[in-house]
Amino acid sequence: MTLSARDLVCSYGPTRAVDGVDLDVAGDSILAVFGPNGAGKTTLLKALSGERRPDSGRVFADGRAVKGSDPEWRSRVGLVSHRTGLYTKLTVTENLLFFAALHGVTRAAPAVEEALATVGARELGRTRAEALSRGQRQRVALARALLHDPAVLFLDEPFSGLDPSGAAALETMLRARRSPERIVVLVTHDLRRGLRLADRVVVLRRGRKVLDDDRAEWKAETLLGLFTDPGNRA
Repeated sequence: MTLSARDLVCSYGPTRAVDGVDLDVAGDSILAVFGPNGAGKTTLLKALSGERRPDSGRVFADGRAVKGSDPEWRSRVGLVSHRTGLYTKLTVTENLLFFAALHGVTRAAPAVEEALATVGARELGRTRAEALSRGQRQRVALARALLHDPAVLFLDEPFSGLDPSGAAALETMLRARRSPERIVVLVTHDLRRGLRLADRVVVLRRGRKVLDDDRAEWKAETLLGLFTDPGNRA
């Protein structure tokens, strides 16, 4: 499995949130994307996953150009974003069964049970989504993204709201997903946790890529130094 992007550009009015970004990610790896607020991390994730159509540039999976409207590509993607997308009046199990049906998951009930167990939320099955805490919603959103065993898992601040046990379970799950047929792209403000997980790191600043390198070469303190534009330092 490979995922690539070439000269991606995404704009909001006159502002280029993503400004000519190239990426190459191979299977059996986790890519961590870092950067200050407003760097374009979430927009990049949306463009890669197909949730947002780039203004220009292309995304490739296994060398073939893909886009968000492609059903085959959507079937290979799992996304956890700031919006959980849960139906508040349904129970957790009802929500996940609905999303399993959308993805054409066979044997949906066992798949839902397995996904909830993977994120440590098996006891939440009968709980209505409206009654979930922030951390519980995050766990269920992660379970939803795993239901169809996606080839590419996109995670935008997945540790947000999780308690220490939930964060540890997520780290374990992400490491367990490593295989030549799978890729994880992770956006996080938690530099140390991201560096523990990642094989490669990318730093964005003002929509541009300022670093793309092997994780082993970098420490959190050094990465933080890349967040600030040298031309704007006091």
